[in-house]
Amino acid sequence: MTIGRIAFLGSGETSLAGGRIFESLARLIPAPLRIAILETPAGFELNASLVAGRVAEFLKSRLQNYKPVIDLVPARKQGTEFSPDNPEILKPLLQANLIFMGPGSPTYLARQLRGTLAWDIIRARHRLGSTLVFSSAATISVGAWALPVYEIYKVGEDVHAKEGLNLFSDFGMNVSFVPHWNNAEGGIDLDTSRCFVGLERFEQWRKLLPAEHIIVGLDEHSGVIMDCEKDVCDVHGISSVTVMKNKSMKIYPTGANFSLSELGDCAKPAPLESGIRAEVWEMINNISSEEDPPPEVLTLLGQRKQVRANKDFAESDRLRDEIAALGWVVQDSKDGQKLAKI
Repeated sequence: MTIGRIAFLGSGETSLAGGRIFESLARLIPAPLRIAILETPAGFELNASLVAGRVAEFLKSRLQNYKPVIDLVPARKQGTEFSPDNPEILKPLLQANLIFMGPGSPTYLARQLRGTLAWDIIRARHRLGSTLVFSSAATISVGAWALPVYEIYKVGEDVHAKEGLNLFSDFGMNVSFVPHWNNAEGGIDLDTSRCFVGLERFEQWRKLLPAEHIIVGLDEHSGVIMDCEKDVCDVHGISSVTVMKNKSMKIYPTGANFSLSELGDCAKPAPLESGIRAEVWEMINNISSEEDPPPEVLTLLGQRKQVRANKDFAESDRLRDEIAALGWVVQDSKDGQKLAKI
């Protein structure tokens, strides 16, 4: 089974640059395109659904040629009806082939998702080929260590490090991510680079991390797409991506690519290994077997039946391939045509 791609954006998920990154990913995903957007990063806000909804509206328009099915997943807070452990609200994740998390609070997101059913499903879907996209706060939260931006920049707490969701621990890698790397909103009076905390406080935070730790900085309206199968990272957007290791720093401009090994030795986990609960795999298998073919697949199947009756086997093969592109395989038998989910 092919492990999915992972994309990180420094900011601008609904910008022109962000749209181009989403489109480059959608182009590589077999139809039908099913997108799940989690509300968790901004789950503490009263308008969490609006934050995620704006991204959904953008993707609906930007990716209209791919006819995406887009679901909002209101997994906002543990211990409530909208919990990341509530299997009913997580159902869209079970079939999603593109999963997105974006703006909000990095530490809130890490706290709410850590050890939950939602986080296990996201990791499982990725191992089964789904693409993961993280922007802004979510970019920070999925690293090994989370930069507590709000706590330092807004609340005034001393510089400290908090544990992130550590997605790459499944691959034996120790990586953290910092978006808004080149932010300049503070003008000449206030350094707001390094995700608003400024270079001085960023260096303080970096010294709190293990010496061998790797940090990836993402400029605004820029991002990187990691292909775990091809062992390559491609830089997209309008600026650059920075990789910091110990005493070295490399800057990769848009259009460049570098080996995934620059971020550590990537050991790809087998799907059923590395701490994902068995019930998650069972949930994914069950929903796949229960799924009904969509109307467009049934229409193509009817057309194929007719052309086979007319002995137009070239057209029959073409329709079979079109059905396969929608995620279904046609099985011919003496009893006629049968559909099975790929």
